[in-house]
Amino acid sequence: MKKILHRASERGFANYGWLKTHYSFSFANYYDPNKMNFGALRVLNDDVIKGGTGFGTHPHQNMEIVTIPLSGALAHKDSLGNSSVIRAGETQIMSAGRGIEHSEFNPSPTDDVTLLQIWVLPKTKDIEPRYEQKFFPESECKNRFQTIVSPDRASGGVWINQDAWFSLGDFDANQSVSLALKSQSSGVYLFVIDGAVEVGGETLKRRDAIGVWDIDAIDIKILEDSKLLAIEVPMN
Repeated sequence: MKKILHRASERGFANYGWLKTHYSFSFANYYDPNKMNFGALRVLNDDVIKGGTGFGTHPHQNMEIVTIPLSGALAHKDSLGNSSVIRAGETQIMSAGRGIEHSEFNPSPTDDVTLLQIWVLPKTKDIEPRYEQKFFPESECKNRFQTIVSPDRASGGVWINQDAWFSLGDFDANQSVSLALKSQSSGVYLFVIDGAVEVGGETLKRRDAIGVWDIDAIDIKILEDSKLLAIEVPMN
């Protein structure tokens, strides 16, 4: 097994007033040559957006963009004509393909919205842009990993233009769990949303992450009640 450890305290940070964000990988004004990506995983931003604010209309191209709200709600509009609100418990994906414009706005006048925004490099460039969102009941990820993003539509997750799988789990303490990889050429980036776990001899706490590869499965010891996001991506 090979591994790379990313502590929460070592992430990049920016405070724009309306937006506070932590960067797991180089992004915007944060640059670390050792944190450019993990395989096809290019961006993992941990955002807090103040009420009544957001990102104005801006373009994307040839990127798979996954948004996972953790609390609050986020209003989305795009150049495909989609207009929707995503909330905690839902997962949104936007395949930018050959080009799309969108905006993201916190519709609450008072409450923050917290979310993870994740970018994955596409398998095929210049595809037709597309948008999808789906609600996943909490019961489906209780003490198990639930697939929320997948290249296989039959899995029940939202579809991604890459050989990548996102799995979300909400685990009680004092148990061990294992997540089998779909491909031998993949690695898994495990992000601890909340709680504490042990992986590969490392203890991970809230917002810590570890990337592991050259394995068949990732084995996790749950030390505290924990909410986990596992992202399997091609490593080359």
